[in-house]
Amino acid sequence: MQAETKDLLIRIAWRSFYVLTALVVAAIIYGLSILNYGVIFKYFGKVLGGAVITLELVTIAVILGFFVALPTALMRLSPNPLLRYPAHTFIYFFRGTPLLIQMFFVYYGFAQTDIVRETFLWPIFKQAYWCALFTFVLNTGAYSAEILRGAIQAVPAGEIEAARAFGMSKWTAYRRVILPRAFRIAMPAYGNEIIFMLKGTALASTITLLDLTGVARTVIARTFTSIDVFLVAGLIYVAITYCFLWGWSRIEKRVNAYLSQQP
Repeated sequence: MQAETKDLLIRIAWRSFYVLTALVVAAIIYGLSILNYGVIFKYFGKVLGGAVITLELVTIAVILGFFVALPTALMRLSPNPLLRYPAHTFIYFFRGTPLLIQMFFVYYGFAQTDIVRETFLWPIFKQAYWCALFTFVLNTGAYSAEILRGAIQAVPAGEIEAARAFGMSKWTAYRRVILPRAFRIAMPAYGNEIIFMLKGTALASTITLLDLTGVARTVIARTFTSIDVFLVAGLIYVAITYCFLWGWSRIEKRVNAYLSQQP
């Protein structure tokens, strides 16, 4: 009886899969048939230009965010409350508030204060690009700090004890054993954070920045072809994500190649 029920569920699952696949294919074919290819070809170069801005934001934000995340993670693990509590507050704020609110706070709030407008900071923060980048760096820094903290705590105790047995100091053990091991542990989660950051950059268009989404919205306002342009923008996001995931998986396999050699 159980075998028959299992076979029935399997058949239902496969039929559902076939139906959904057929619907998706039909939707794609229908969508391709109604696209305004004239608009797509005319503005495709501009949309790609917006994609370049998106890639710039993601790359710089992730690199600078890492240098924010590492000391923040170490402060978060410190037994000293003067270091631990500020790091905890920083992480809690940026993880507990929406990225859009953070961006509005920087662009419409912090950047408009006298302490910014009357100092050397104004030539920087009067531009939407730098406000968006500043927000992204702090946001990804907070999320990455928690990823690194968890990875450091996940380092096997035996490896830490072995480092101490070799007479390493605390910071030498961190530099030569704990952090390299933690980076390997954190790689899958860190890759996901980069993908989240890529999708989060779409919010930069809300403060007039012409990234991929911003250019798409501008083209739509001129041509009134929302489906066509957003479909192209979405496909570009998918292509970027696929290329990144492919490259990141290759890096993961190379970095963790020694694991496959263990008995």
